[in-house]
Amino acid sequence: MRASFRLGRIAGVPVGVNWSVLVIFALIAWGLAANQFPRSYPDRSPVAYALAGLAAAVVFFVGLLAHEVSHAIVAKRNGLEVGGITLWLFGGVAELKGEARDPGAELRIAGVGPLVSLVLGLFFGAIAIVLALAGQGGLLLGSLAWLAGINILLAIFNVLPAAPLDGGRLLRAAVWKATGDRTRASVVAARAGWVLGALLIGLGLWQFLAGVGFGGLWLALIGWFLIGAAGMEERQARTGSALRGVRVGDVMTPEPQTASADLTVADFVDRYLFAYRHSALPLTEDGRPTGLVTLDRVRAVPADRRASTRLAEVACRADELVLAQPGEELNDLLPRLSQCADGRALVVTDGRLVGIVSPSDISRAVQRGSLRDQPTPAHR
Repeated sequence: MRASFRLGRIAGVPVGVNWSVLVIFALIAWGLAANQFPRSYPDRSPVAYALAGLAAAVVFFVGLLAHEVSHAIVAKRNGLEVGGITLWLFGGVAELKGEARDPGAELRIAGVGPLVSLVLGLFFGAIAIVLALAGQGGLLLGSLAWLAGINILLAIFNVLPAAPLDGGRLLRAAVWKATGDRTRASVVAARAGWVLGALLIGLGLWQFLAGVGFGGLWLALIGWFLIGAAGMEERQARTGSALRGVRVGDVMTPEPQTASADLTVADFVDRYLFAYRHSALPLTEDGRPTGLVTLDRVRAVPADRRASTRLAEVACRADELVLAQPGEELNDLLPRLSQCADGRALVVTDGRLVGIVSPSDISRAVQRGSLRDQPTPAHR
């Protein structure tokens, strides 16, 4: 999930917000200000309801951010790199680069988020109880009670044993600990996520058809998201297993054809397009990569502008390149490739280009790894 804009850094981790947050933020603030608060506390002004709804929504998202920051901090303490935190439609996600080294680290990283949400819920609930005992009521009490309930509900939902929820990570840690097989544990958690997603879709559609309200459609949407995310996690787990131990240098195409950034698109089409069997061409200067041109980028240039357009104008810039070392684990490269629009990595040694890794290179490596992992039948 990509951030639409950045908020800054917390604990050294970049924090961003996706535009879809605005949708759920507006729904929460509107639902509180237009429905829940007026029903519970009548005779207040519309401005008071609006301010209380906005304040509760802001504090809720601060709590979501605390949830994800806790994941990031514990992950860093357990040796993982954190690429960033993004808040979006379904909450938040901390982008962890790499895998936990053992089931214990997995448990600590996954468990701290729901724990933070639970502590926040209990904190808000305690303040609400104190205010109620002191005879204080009104919108402040209502906001605190709602924040207590929603954070406790968030903690409970997140510990459901199904990927990609935190509970799925806890389930994976338990199965990993019991079997010693990380891939099997990931598949079990992913399939549990698929089952939970299907149940939520069924429950949501039943509620909607029974006339309960549009909340049923929201449940179904969450279920659809869980099914998609769980399926992706299972594929990633199987791919990671097939590529375990494979290094970038084992799959790269060595010494690829290169071109100058000053070459025009027309010259590229005439001289390289049919002579060069790959669909991407690194640009170099004194052996060092400065860009990357793909057929999709070239195809986007109108035919009447190709003679006057240099490759440097359409290429992936140097600061956007995905660079790797020949000795790097291929599994460590995959997360960076998934964020690259061109889907390719340039392999360098001492800053000089020595190879290129393409999706087809990775696909062949996965196929070979899958064959390697298959048990060989005994001869009779």
